[in-house]
Amino acid sequence: MADRSVQVRVPGKVNLQLSVGPKGEDGYHNIATIFQAVALYDDVRVKIAGSDSSSTNREKKFEKVSDKFYLSIRSEHPGFIPVDKNNLAIKAAQLMFKKFNLSEELEISIEKNIPVAGGMAGGSADAAGVIIAVDSLFHLGLSKSEMEELGSELGSDVPFSISGGTAIGTGKGDRLTPVLARGNYFWVFALSSNGLSTPAVYGECDRLREGMQISQPQINESLMQALSSGDAKALGKSLHNDLQLAACSIRPALRLILDVGMDYGALGAIVSGSGPTVAFLASDDDHGLDLVVALTSSGVVGNVVRAGGPVVGASIIDR
Repeated sequence: MADRSVQVRVPGKVNLQLSVGPKGEDGYHNIATIFQAVALYDDVRVKIAGSDSSSTNREKKFEKVSDKFYLSIRSEHPGFIPVDKNNLAIKAAQLMFKKFNLSEELEISIEKNIPVAGGMAGGSADAAGVIIAVDSLFHLGLSKSEMEELGSELGSDVPFSISGGTAIGTGKGDRLTPVLARGNYFWVFALSSNGLSTPAVYGECDRLREGMQISQPQINESLMQALSSGDAKALGKSLHNDLQLAACSIRPALRLILDVGMDYGALGAIVSGSGPTVAFLASDDDHGLDLVVALTSSGVVGNVVRAGGPVVGASIIDR
């Protein structure tokens, strides 16, 4: 007999490096990236609908996405989240049902704390949560690598949301190699109430590099050495994102946020993924708190949070 409900907690991520190769014939770019999972979490609960789920109560809480799936999302910015078949959590449920010939109705509830369209893989995290929840609900017995392979069909960040920790991503970002990183890192994130479109940022990156000879991306050795030795100062100096210039071109205010954080003593600053979240590396927890206060009082950013890393990937917290 399957469990009736499973809740999964899934972390966001920051890209310590994001190197982007030339646009391929398929329209995509090969990348070389180093992910780190951080303690900003979405909680994803997946429940098999039963007799205790009356249609009246369900209609109050859930959007009906299909004849099988119902979706409920709690977020500070719900207007930016699709509540239809384009939601990655729903795509994950559809994929699992098709692969394993499942037929029950599911209620999927998501409580979002990872920034929406913020370059921290919030949608991918929700998809990862659904994959793990469905595996547990129906006792499918999938290994982590099998779940990561399924996740790669949904998006390049989904496998890392499952694995967590610190990892190198190559290809489209879905081919993962774990990184043995020493120590813990203290991050401060400047959040934006308005997201950025990942395709738009990649498109702007292509426009800015038009006519340039772009080589295939490589992992930064100095960054790897900083991680292996646990040297936060060296890591801060090695942070790099090829999409940062494009994100700042679309959202010029990001330049000011980056400058202000560095002026207040951050060890390093980087736009996370395709933005617009800006990540600052602090030397310790107290330094992180000082950065939060300084950034908030500067008036250049409205919402600033702290989070440590690395943390584990998607984990079941309640059955």
